[in-house]
Amino acid sequence: MIETLLAPFQFGFMLNAFLISLLVSVPAALLSCFLVLKGWALMGDAVSHAVLPGIVLAYILGIPLLVGAFAAGMFTAVATGFLAENSRVKEDTVMGVVFSGMFGLGLVLFVSVETSAHLDHILFGNMLGVGTADLWTAGIVSLVVAGGLLLKWRDLLLHAFDPAQARASGLRTGWLHYGLLAALSLTIVATLSAVGLILAVALLIAPGAIAFLTTRSFPAMLAVAVGVCLLSMIAGVYAAFWIDSAPAPTVVLILTAGFIVAFLRRQWQVRATSRDPSAREI
Repeated sequence: MIETLLAPFQFGFMLNAFLISLLVSVPAALLSCFLVLKGWALMGDAVSHAVLPGIVLAYILGIPLLVGAFAAGMFTAVATGFLAENSRVKEDTVMGVVFSGMFGLGLVLFVSVETSAHLDHILFGNMLGVGTADLWTAGIVSLVVAGGLLLKWRDLLLHAFDPAQARASGLRTGWLHYGLLAALSLTIVATLSAVGLILAVALLIAPGAIAFLTTRSFPAMLAVAVGVCLLSMIAGVYAAFWIDSAPAPTVVLILTAGFIVAFLRRQWQVRATSRDPSAREI
């Protein structure tokens, strides 16, 4: 019985899948908390789609693909902010136009060059095919992003809730703004080989959304988001082995189920409190 349960851990590719799941979970979960509070869920979606042309151009120029992905992500984020500040169009509309345009450009470039890379792996990830280089990249990015977010979480929290107050308090809001965008781009780069471009947005939203529904303080929100993301990633990879499915979509389904449970729990608490005003939320 024990040997059967431990069967997935007997394969090297499964061990790499579990390891990269642990590496990308921490920065993605921490960043998701700030994106949820700041209302930047669509920004994560935009940047994750917009890195495709950077990847293709990097392949054409013969430079590391992750360099192109990061450059394209930062260009998209900066361009979105510039257009939103200098036009009458709302930011969400600008993001929709920019990320769809970048994604379309990436697809056109991809089909115009001959490459051995599979589009499915870029879009949906190839967690079972990660190598040593992918693990090192994910580990370094995770250390940099998680360290930066934990070091500056109080400043980023104030900036997310009240940018005007943050500016009045003497914080460099410009640095915080673009630092958060840089962390977003780096995290997408780290998750590229694991869950791909499209499914990366689930890791950047769901953990923070679940933690937001189940906690009352921001430090607790960070801890719960990391725990939820870690458990979902490990459970998704483990379940995918037995049901013969792709790990990344399985992880997303588990995160979605977790959000539904958290939402229903929150609704039950609200109704219980409305019936009994003296009741306190757990």
